[in-house]
Amino acid sequence: MRGPTPDRLVVSLSLSIDGTTHTLPPGNIQSFELELHTWGLEGRVEFILADTQGHGGRQKDALLADFLKPDLAEVMLELKAVHTDAPKRPTPTSLKVKGLVADKTLTELPATPAAGTPLLHRRYGVRFVDAARLLWSQHFPCVLYTQKTFQDVLDAHKGEKISLTYDWDAVLGATRPQLFLGLDPEADASFYDLLLWYVDAHNGVLTYDYESQGYKLSAAKDTQGTPLEPRAADVASLEVVFPEVIRHDVRVLNAIAEDPTTEDLTQTQAVSGIRQDVLLRTPISDEVQARVDREKARLTARGLELVLDWNRFPALAFAPGTRMKLPSTQGWSAAGVPADETFRVRHMSLRGTAMDVQLDSGLDSPDAGFHFQMRTRLELQDETFLELPAYTPPRYPRYVEGTIVSEVGEDADETWQAYTDSDTSLDQYKVKIPLWDDQVITVPFNPNLLPGHYYFPAYKGERVLVALDFQQAWLKRFLDWRAGARMPQDGQGVQLLMGKTTQSGTAMKHFYEDSKPVFQLMRTNDKDTGTLRIKEGSLFIQVKEEEG
Repeated sequence: MRGPTPDRLVVSLSLSIDGTTHTLPPGNIQSFELELHTWGLEGRVEFILADTQGHGGRQKDALLADFLKPDLAEVMLELKAVHTDAPKRPTPTSLKVKGLVADKTLTELPATPAAGTPLLHRRYGVRFVDAARLLWSQHFPCVLYTQKTFQDVLDAHKGEKISLTYDWDAVLGATRPQLFLGLDPEADASFYDLLLWYVDAHNGVLTYDYESQGYKLSAAKDTQGTPLEPRAADVASLEVVFPEVIRHDVRVLNAIAEDPTTEDLTQTQAVSGIRQDVLLRTPISDEVQARVDREKARLTARGLELVLDWNRFPALAFAPGTRMKLPSTQGWSAAGVPADETFRVRHMSLRGTAMDVQLDSGLDSPDAGFHFQMRTRLELQDETFLELPAYTPPRYPRYVEGTIVSEVGEDADETWQAYTDSDTSLDQYKVKIPLWDDQVITVPFNPNLLPGHYYFPAYKGERVLVALDFQQAWLKRFLDWRAGARMPQDGQGVQLLMGKTTQSGTAMKHFYEDSKPVFQLMRTNDKDTGTLRIKEGSLFIQVKEEEG
C-alpha cells in the first residue's frame, strides 16, 4: 500500500452498549483501520473524549460508565468524503460497516505532560469484527439433528445478532438423515469453522452484505448491479496481479471392494505426473459423482486481478461485492485487461490517522483531516474462485452411547432387524440416542468386528458405542452383556445365547465342575426344555416339559 496522503473525511461512529447508543462527533476520531472482505470485516477505531466538568469545564464523558461494562457492544462506523475540487461534485455517499466489539482499550490523558496535571481527556480504542466471526468463533455446540436441513441448523444457532439469507436450496434445503455438530473447544474448530468448512466442501459462496449488515449463502457469486466507474483523479496507481496457476490434475478413487472406481480429472495447465488424489469409500454412486463434480469445479483456473491504490476516499463510496470498471480516462488501460471489462471488489483496506494531534483541537467538529491510505483488490466479474478465511476443519468422529432398535416381536423380545434404505438399497441398523431426546440414527448393518461367517446381529435394546461423523455414523463396539449371559466366575464359564429371550432361545455353555470341563446345549421354549450335556465320563440328553 502506498504512503498516506492528506484527505478530509466525515468519520461517524456510534457505540451501542447495554441498550444505550453513544454517538461520537467526527472531529473526535483519532484513527481508524478497516479490512473489508466479501465474507466479513475487521476494524479498529480510536477516539478522544473530554471530561472537564470536575475542573470547571462544561464537557462530560458520558461514555465511560458503559464502556467499563463487560456487556456486548456494537459498533457502527461510517466514512464519507469531503471533496471541494471536483467541477461537478456528486452528492457523497457513505461506506457503512457494523460489527461487534472484540476488545477495547482506555487511556486517560493529562491536559499537559506534567506531573500533577488533571486528567481531562480519555483516549478510547475498540477493535470489532462481523457478528458471526465474533460469536460463532466462541460457539461449540454438540448437538444431533435428524431429518433436518443445514439451513434449519443455521437458523437454530444464528441468535438475534446474526442475519442470514439463502440462495442455495439444492444444498442448504436438502433434508439430511443426520447432521451432527460435535464441536469440541479443545479441538479448536468452532461453529464458525464448521460453516466455512461446509461452504468450502460444497463450493458455495459466503457473502457479507454491507448494506444489510448480514450474510448470504448462495450457490454462485452475485453478478447483478450497475458497475461503478471511479474518477481517475481519485486513483493513484493500478497493478495487474496474476494469481498462482493450478499445476495439478485430480484423481477421485473409490475404494469399495465390490466395484472400485478411479476417475481422472485433467486440466490444460497441469504438469505431467502432478496430481491430487481424493480417496473415498462408499457404495453409493451418487456420492462419488457429487465429489467428482466438486473437484472438477475446483480445477478452474483463476483470472487476473487488479490492485488499486487511491489518492483519497471516493465521493461515491463502495464496499466489497461492488461491480467496477476502470476509469475511461486516457492512460488507464492495462496490459491484458480489456477496456470494457467489469470487475468485482474483493477486498478493501483503509487506514486513517488524524492530522491534528492536539487533544482539544477539532473536537466536536463535523469532519477532520486524516493521513489516509486505501487499497482495493478487484477480480473479474465472472471469476469463480471462492475466497474464505482460514479455518480449522471439525474433528470427527465423536462417541456417544445408544441402544439398538428393532420392531420385530414383543417389546421384551431381544430381536434384531435390518432396515433397507429406499434410496440406496443398503441395509442398516437403527440406533436410538438417549442423550438427544431418543432421536434415531442409522448405521451400517454389517459384521462389524466379527468375520463374515458369524451371523450375530445386534439385538433390540443392546447398549452400543456409536461413532458419529457429521452426516454418518457406525457401531464402534458393544457395551453390555445380554440378560442371562454372565456366568459365575468360579466355573470360568463362557456361553453363547441365541433366540429372543431367556425363556425362548438356545444357550450353548462351556464351564468347569471340579476343574473338569463341561459342555451344555440347552433349548428353552417356556416350560419345554431340551438339554444335551457332556462331561467327564457321561453324556446326558433330556427333553421334558416343566410342570405347573
